Amino acid sequence: MSNFDDIFDAPKAQESAYQPDAFDKEAWAAKKQAERSSAYELIDRTAEDVVRDGAAFQTYLDVQSRFDRYSVGNALLIAAQKPDAQKIGDFDYWKDQGGYVKKNQKGIVILEPGDEYTREDGSIGVSYNPKKVFDITQTTVRTRMQPQVSRDERVLIKALITGAPATVQAAENMEQAGQGALLDPQKSIIFVRKGMDGTDIFRSVAVELAHAEYANGDPAYDRSANAFRAYCVSYMLCRKNGIDTKGYDFSRLPDTFAGMEAQDIRGELSAIRDTAADISARMAKVLEQGKSPRQQGHER
Repeated sequence: MSNFDDIFDAPKAQESAYQPDAFDKEAWAAKKQAERSSAYELIDRTAEDVVRDGAAFQTYLDVQSRFDRYSVGNALLIAAQKPDAQKIGDFDYWKDQGGYVKKNQKGIVILEPGDEYTREDGSIGVSYNPKKVFDITQTTVRTRMQPQVSRDERVLIKALITGAPATVQAAENMEQAGQGALLDPQKSIIFVRKGMDGTDIFRSVAVELAHAEYANGDPAYDRSANAFRAYCVSYMLCRKNGIDTKGYDFSRLPDTFAGMEAQDIRGELSAIRDTAADISARMAKVLEQGKSPRQQGHER
């Protein structure tokens, strides 16, 4: 009988040459830190750019209205890299959707929360890690055709004012001529001029609801300090809900933006984003309750 044991006695030199490279933790950490620093630099640079140009500012608002759950920093990153993005996800997300990212597609770098850490002063901070994502147009996934939920302006207006921080009521005579709606901070009432169409009601009431949020019940509230913020909130709510935005004009931005540091600019943008998000969240609850079980099932 032949002996095959010698097959396994290969010379040492013939042993597998594959040796996995040792993981260089320091090199990996340095690479991630460089990517993180690059992302923060792009956020700051984009923040400074958008407040110098009305068209760029409006583009940022469009992005933030589509990605209203994203932070200002990530919305700025998306605006800088792919402002027409509609839906984003990483490789695994698109794989779960039954597709894959097409070849030679440039990813969009965003920042996602990582581990918590303790600062020198004892407070808790969160580290953010760079993550590469792709828009649906960069993948083989097609947008699923879902039945459109019919929401007329009456439904949207009802959702807008339900649970609002101020009472909304119609008024025959507006104290300020030409104004569609106006918050009275002393009475905590938003007066709405009678006879307007649905689009004008939504736009004007959205502005005053933003003022009501900023007033926070202060009867001595000075609306001038938040006029531009409220205007932006109204624009974002209109964009999100399909209300015509042709009447909005961002060609002239507030002089207060001039000379602002990037961090202060982000603070201003956050004040707009957070207020729009709060109102949108209230609206979403009302709109969800108004759906039929069949409509809810289609969206799951």
